[in-house]
Formats: sequence, C-alpha cells, structure tokens
Amino acid sequence: MVLYLYILGAILFRILPHPWNATPLGAMFLFSGATFRSKRNSLLIPLAALMLSDYAVDRLIYHGAYHWFSPFTWAGFLLVGMLGWTLRGKFNWASIAGMSVAGSSLFFLITNFGVWVGWTMYPRTTAGLAECYLAGLPFYRNALFGDLIWSAIMFGSYYWLTQRKPAAADTP
Repeated sequence: MVLYLYILGAILFRILPHPWNATPLGAMFLFSGATFRSKRNSLLIPLAALMLSDYAVDRLIYHGAYHWFSPFTWAGFLLVGMLGWTLRGKFNWASIAGMSVAGSSLFFLITNFGVWVGWTMYPRTTAGLAECYLAGLPFYRNALFGDLIWSAIMFGSYYWLTQRKPAAADTP
C-alpha cells in the first residue's frame, strides 16, 4: 500500500509548480522498479499514473491533447523503471545515485531523439541531432538534479519507514 502512496505523491508533486523537468517522475519509475514485487506492476502502475496525469495536465493546464512525443517520454520512463530492477535488494547510496544519473541520461537521450524525429525545428542530419541535444542540456541538468534529489527522498524515506528499529526507550 505504501508504494502506491509514493506514486500518488510523485504525481501530485508533478502538478505543483516546479523548475522545468525537475519532477519526481524519473525517481518514481526508478523507485517502483526497485521496490515493487512484480516487475510487470513496477512498470505498469507508474505508467498508468503517468498517462492519467499527462491527460490531466494536457487538458486542465494546457487545454490541449496528448503531445505527439508522449510515446518517447513513456518509453524513456519505462526504461528508467527497468534500471530500477538492478537495484532490487541492493539499496546503497552509490548504486541509487548511479542508477539515477543513468536514468536521467537515458531519458534525455530518448526524449531528445523524439524531439529531433518529430519536430521540424532541427534538420534531419547528424548536426541537427547534435543541435537538438545541445539545446536540451538545460532540461537535462534540471532533470538530473531533480532525479537525484527525488530519488534520495523516496529511497531514503522508504528505508527509514521499513528499516527503523524500535526505540531504545521501549526496551527494559
């Protein structure tokens, strides 16, 4: 039950004002991949929450429809969730930070490739792709910092909730 609350919290924080790309979504997928018993549910439950929140954000905030690049975004997050599988049973700060950086980087590569493929603002050349990635660096920076911070919050609080020992005052 508590795992679902992390997903709900991540979705709610996504809707609140935040710096561009500094949301808890990447951390949510990494955390879900690492903590859900079922690998299938570790991807499908956060994906369903993401899709519903995409719909809400697009309809309520932007008064539009799904963005064309949503499949690239969803694929990027699913791969981040799969990276979370490598953390199962190996929670330490170095591995969590490493997978968080790997997830941010993988997401950046996939979604910026989607921008290059789907928009006409960059030429369909190697130089155009490089220009697209270069233009996305400020978003990558924010996502990287956001993913590291949110991963620390999610994994740290989960560890605290599940590993805490009874207080010394409780023993005679």
